[in-house]
Amino acid sequence: MPAVSNLSYDAWLEHAFGHAIRPHGYPWFFDEDPPWWNPEPPVAIEYFMRLFSTTEHSLASFSDAQIAQGLTYLLSTSASGDNGWFYSTSTPTAARLSCIEAIENVFTDLFAPRCAAVLGHIDEPGAASLNTVCYMWWDEFPCLALPDDPSCDRMQKAAIDVMRRTLGLSSIACQEAALHGLGHWARYRPSDVAAAVDEFLGDGRSKRAEIVSYARSARCGCVL
Repeated sequence: MPAVSNLSYDAWLEHAFGHAIRPHGYPWFFDEDPPWWNPEPPVAIEYFMRLFSTTEHSLASFSDAQIAQGLTYLLSTSASGDNGWFYSTSTPTAARLSCIEAIENVFTDLFAPRCAAVLGHIDEPGAASLNTVCYMWWDEFPCLALPDDPSCDRMQKAAIDVMRRTLGLSSIACQEAALHGLGHWARYRPSDVAAAVDEFLGDGRSKRAEIVSYARSARCGCVL
């Protein structure tokens, strides 16, 4: 089927999140010839910004499993690849930054209340539908900016700041997701990552030994 691009926001939500969950087999977007959303980058950023800012309202009619499937389709590089929406300089920097900053709402409004309090990096049982998407969010998120982009530094700092604030949530699943992301960024921004992790470890809150150990691993980039 041809790519779809001229979708209203509500039609886009239905396209991404409205598909049934198959009890067996691959999700719909791995079919032989599925319809793929292929907008211009400014439209993609506008829609993602709206989605990230209004997750409760925008996704109210979909199940957690459908939300997990839809977010994987839209954002996971292992599903749709990297479409270049976030790093395209055809979208103003201010809009791109606002979109990245809005990701904080996805963690506070969606993942924190709906993810089970289990850790993915040690395969604890009892995970809810959204746990894996939460845990892998920053690992599989598309590229934010290319090295020759004048806004690259600002985009990266904005993402790390979202991770830093996410560490302040009481949800251990969200804390782990932030640490997972920071661990992958430690090679490129070691001082920013170290500061975020040290703040988390020194905030005075009681923490499970497993998350403390994972934080120390993330600080030096030793995460998978």
